[in-house]
Amino acid sequence: MNSKKKTRSSFRELGLLGFIVVIGILVEIRNPMFLTLNNLRDIGVNTSILSILAVGMLMVLLTAGIDLSIGATIAFSGMCVALTLKVHPGVPIFVALLEGMAIGALVGAVLGTFVSRFSILPIIASLGMMNIVRGVTYVVSGSKWVSAYQLPDDFKDFATGSFLGISHFLWIAIIVYVVFFYFLNYTKVGRWIYAVGSNPAAAKISGIPKRRVTALVYILMGLLAGLAGVLWVSKYASAQGNTASGYEMDVIAACVIGGVSITGGRGKISGLILGCLLFGILNNALPLINVSPFWQNAIEGLVIMVAIIVNIVIERRIDRKALMAREI
Repeated sequence: MNSKKKTRSSFRELGLLGFIVVIGILVEIRNPMFLTLNNLRDIGVNTSILSILAVGMLMVLLTAGIDLSIGATIAFSGMCVALTLKVHPGVPIFVALLEGMAIGALVGAVLGTFVSRFSILPIIASLGMMNIVRGVTYVVSGSKWVSAYQLPDDFKDFATGSFLGISHFLWIAIIVYVVFFYFLNYTKVGRWIYAVGSNPAAAKISGIPKRRVTALVYILMGLLAGLAGVLWVSKYASAQGNTASGYEMDVIAACVIGGVSITGGRGKISGLILGCLLFGILNNALPLINVSPFWQNAIEGLVIMVAIIVNIVIERRIDRKALMAREI
């Protein structure tokens, strides 16, 4: 059974990779600037925040949950850190990152409590939390922005800085992926996360603490959303109450494209990378080939649907071949 799942996942990822390559070739034909080193570097940097959030959403979806509050958490954590830096501009960047992560983890802990302890449906709980956190963001900011001139230069320069020729943002995304790849694949808690989503009844019989696991994934999601909030403010050099409004839909779409099941128990970090990469390519490529901004969302949605359909077709062919082999 595990071999069958691995085969299906591998074929899906190969299909998605092929789809990405085809899009890349078509865009390069239209604009030879697409595959330049600088542009590829821009795609990586611009996709890093989405990639970080997708890791958290992967864990939530693996437990058959969902978190629609991450856009609001990004705005709240980013605003709190921006207000701190406005008053105390000498705060080091790593302290700002820790503050954002702590705020996000707190939001995730509250949401996780609603879902795990009070058995509120994740979609309902996260919708409520989204409105609460978004409202609190406007309250703490007084419905005002924190603008670029109010933020310290070191903080703003962090977004454009690099280490060993690689962007700070990319380093953070790489670290997040390495840590959580190990966590999900080589730790007991990581296996519990898969078990809770794939077979809740068996997980309960096996003695897996479902409530604690469920609460944990929302805390981790919140922590990564808080981290993304700080990076967001650094990148765009401003903090606003409506920051990242609706961004959770992009994160969920990237996960689904990457082969993560919204019914729980299925999804891999490798597929997640491809899903995020497709999003990054689309956001970068459409302006390069002079597509009207009014058409960009529609085209992105169409390409995403095509990618999902391709994945479904591949899965069905694999299942059909497996069934025929069993009958023989």
